[in-house]
Amino acid sequence: MSNTFLTPTQVTRKALMILHQKLNFVGSINRGYDDSFAKDGAKIGDTLKIRVPNQYTVRSGATLSAQDITETTVNLQVATQKGVDVNFSSTELTLSLDDFAERILDPAMAALAANIEADAMSMYKDVYQQMNNQGSAITFNKVLVGRKRLVDSLAPLDNRTCNLNTQDNVDLVDALKGLFQDSTSIARQYREGFMGRTAGFDFMENTLWPAHTPGTKAGTPLVNGAAQAGSSLVTDGWTASTAALKRGDVFTIAGVFSVHPESKAVTSQLQQFVATADSTADGSGNLTVPISPAIVTSGATQTVSGSPADNAAITVVGTASTAYGISLAYQKNAFAFATADLVMPKGVDFAAREVLDGVSMRIVRQYDIVNDKFPCRIDVLYGYKTIRPQLACRLANN
Repeated sequence: MSNTFLTPTQVTRKALMILHQKLNFVGSINRGYDDSFAKDGAKIGDTLKIRVPNQYTVRSGATLSAQDITETTVNLQVATQKGVDVNFSSTELTLSLDDFAERILDPAMAALAANIEADAMSMYKDVYQQMNNQGSAITFNKVLVGRKRLVDSLAPLDNRTCNLNTQDNVDLVDALKGLFQDSTSIARQYREGFMGRTAGFDFMENTLWPAHTPGTKAGTPLVNGAAQAGSSLVTDGWTASTAALKRGDVFTIAGVFSVHPESKAVTSQLQQFVATADSTADGSGNLTVPISPAIVTSGATQTVSGSPADNAAITVVGTASTAYGISLAYQKNAFAFATADLVMPKGVDFAAREVLDGVSMRIVRQYDIVNDKFPCRIDVLYGYKTIRPQLACRLANN
């Protein structure tokens, strides 16, 4: 039977299916598609609002203590537009859909997916919980330590993923291959890199996880001033004029412990913090570090046992200026990835826009009469944001 011309909708749907399969990190987190842009389309810089669960305090005794219910939202800006530009001819559009996908769409979508995933994976730097095993191979016990962090943070039991870098996969998968059994999954189609399920996690492998390189950490850092609270910490004792911390560096403060998310009972674990921006000490070794979580000592949003004492020691994990591997254990609502429909141009030769599982893609083709070609652009407009970092834990190994 002779081939017929592929339509814009056929091409777009097939491209989107291929992209969807390759996005194993993005595919395992919260994907917010805003259909308010479906008619006219969105542009770079448009903002989506994502609701964050409310928190409450519990009273003791019979006296009413009503709390206002205030919906909290986080703004997620769709600030990144990426795409792949190709030329294809009318002849190529007479291929079967499978041939067209293999020759043209597969390599194009692989490149686009890699760039989207790499952007989204940078959110690991917002995660302050970390299982520290730098310099050693990952073990199943270390994965369970990460699982404990999620359990202690009351992460929901469903939609949990352990997404491994390739070295962690090598070190872990052989020992666990007998555990990756889930009879209910046999008939399901999974994303690329899916390995199996055990210990409450869907295990995946991804080649794109970056290594993290801490700052110089030089000096003997101390808290500078008692009774500090909020999203920054005033410190001193660093070596003067050094890039002491990098965004994503994890540290603890002596005497500052985590609390149970609901009861606010003090635990035996030092609270971990993450630097939210690169920070350089001044000429006297002073440094104000932007941090997450914020130091909150009371109320519904309490995060720690109390404010750090003056001169409390700060311990930054990892070896100074030495990269270590990152894998990530998380519940899907730790992170959000959102796409919006791009504006559809008029008067073009070939155009379509489709949405699959919260990911919107647009394809536009136009005839270039000067060069007798059919340039085609494939675009995705997206944004990403860490929404609830307490629902994730970094696994630091090797």
